[in-house]
Amino acid sequence: MIDAIARNWWLVLLRGIIAILFGFVAWVWPGITVLALAILFGAYALVDGGTALYHAIKGNLPGQSRGWLAVTGVLGVLAGLIALIWPAITAFILLIVIACWAIATGVLEIISAIWLRREIEGEWWYITSGILSVIFGVLLLVWPGAGGLALIWIIGLFAILIGVALIFAAFRLRSLRRPDELPPLPPVV
Repeated sequence: MIDAIARNWWLVLLRGIIAILFGFVAWVWPGITVLALAILFGAYALVDGGTALYHAIKGNLPGQSRGWLAVTGVLGVLAGLIALIWPAITAFILLIVIACWAIATGVLEIISAIWLRREIEGEWWYITSGILSVIFGVLLLVWPGAGGLALIWIIGLFAILIGVALIFAAFRLRSLRRPDELPPLPPVV
């Protein structure tokens, strides 16, 4: 079972890279409009949700609950579509969508990581990613009146932190691949 998860380590890495890129874009262009932020968030949520749906449909992660993956995927895709279809959505509504999506995704990541504890060591990177996502969502719900610039900086910071945690988790998964799955060494001349 762990072999299937380790074979797909690159999908976790991809999620981490996209999260970090999203965070840096939010920091580099702090004057970014709500419209542009909605489009960036929509694209990120669609990729993240699409990845989860892919695994739920394909079922290539034995032991992973296909139902939980499907729920995560549907939430991500819906959040992304809402942000892309109605880009003029108010900052408050976008904030609520992002907060709910972050909390749901974080809780599901924590559940998955706890389940993986039976199979691997070092799963705390994945748990950390889930905890950061939940904290991010709760903070957005608690302080919805935060200024636009502060919101962008918070979103950027948490996206980068979550991305880093996912990258560490991906490389941990990569190290668990079986030796017969590694690329062959070049011939010695």
